[in-house]
Amino acid sequence: MQKSFTGLFKFCTLIVAFCLGNLALKAQTSQYDSSYVEVSPETFLLRFYFSKKYSDFLINAPNSSDKLIYRPNSGNNLGIGFTYQKFTLNIAGPVGFLNPDRQRDFPAYLDLQAHIYPRKMIVDLFGQFYNGFVLSADQLAGSDEDYLRQDVKMRKIGLNFNYLPNGDKLSIQAAFNQSQIQKRSAFSPFYGFEIYGGKVFGDSLLVPDSEELTFANFQQVNYFQFGPNAGLAGTLVFGNGFFLSGVASANVSLGHSRWQNGTSIQTWKVFPTYFLRGFFGYNSRRFSINANYVWKNLPLAEASLFDQSINTGNYRINLIYKFAVGKNFERKFQKINPMRLISKD
Repeated sequence: MQKSFTGLFKFCTLIVAFCLGNLALKAQTSQYDSSYVEVSPETFLLRFYFSKKYSDFLINAPNSSDKLIYRPNSGNNLGIGFTYQKFTLNIAGPVGFLNPDRQRDFPAYLDLQAHIYPRKMIVDLFGQFYNGFVLSADQLAGSDEDYLRQDVKMRKIGLNFNYLPNGDKLSIQAAFNQSQIQKRSAFSPFYGFEIYGGKVFGDSLLVPDSEELTFANFQQVNYFQFGPNAGLAGTLVFGNGFFLSGVASANVSLGHSRWQNGTSIQTWKVFPTYFLRGFFGYNSRRFSINANYVWKNLPLAEASLFDQSINTGNYRINLIYKFAVGKNFERKFQKINPMRLISKD
């Protein structure tokens, strides 16, 4: 089973690479319609922002509407960043006064999320390595204290890719990082695929004994799933600079899951998932203030009494100041800009 699983993963990776290459070539042959999108790559965007990234692990109790939600020990972040010549860099971290309830002695974690929106494409990359989770007391029937599990770990690797046919009139970048300006309202369907894999595991069974769910308890779950998706994206522009954007898609996944609790239970299933993105704010040639939210629902292939899902979120509030830089800075940055190596625009 392990060899066939690895072979399937390699095959899917080749399909992904082939599709990315072909659609990227199509996207490079077109330009934005200047009556809809204003592009100013030589404008420097200085960004101050508040954000939070997370991946919750949901355990659905059998024959009940109750859910146990393991939340990572991630924090509310303050960050700074910039966008210039199509290159974006953001640096953020949790600060004490925004995280009074965060566990101080939990192990470190790494949450890498890249949400990239070039012309006619929507690309989301996930590399999440969480160590330490908490079940809050208000979820527990048999305890009035938070259930702390420093040993519980989550690993998630994923890719979501979509082609945006009307991307010459609709800029998702304008909504997400404000490096462009959407001048007129525009909408577009899109289609593509996604692929995810990973596992959740601990040193012992994940559900606490106080919940009396021993018949559906487990120590580890491994998963892998992929499939096509389609959706609709659009931006409504109003009030001389205000915008409201949405991107929503549904996916049909073929998924494999394997649970371990002394024995091993595994299954293959076809099931739906969805991906939502929302953006709202004001964007002009000098200032931008906005809020955005990215949320991915990832249920796992259900087997017997095992019914879990991983929900990943990323919300952010941005304050951005835009200004021009001198020709000397422009030339020097161009020499070191990583985007110069991967873009011919």
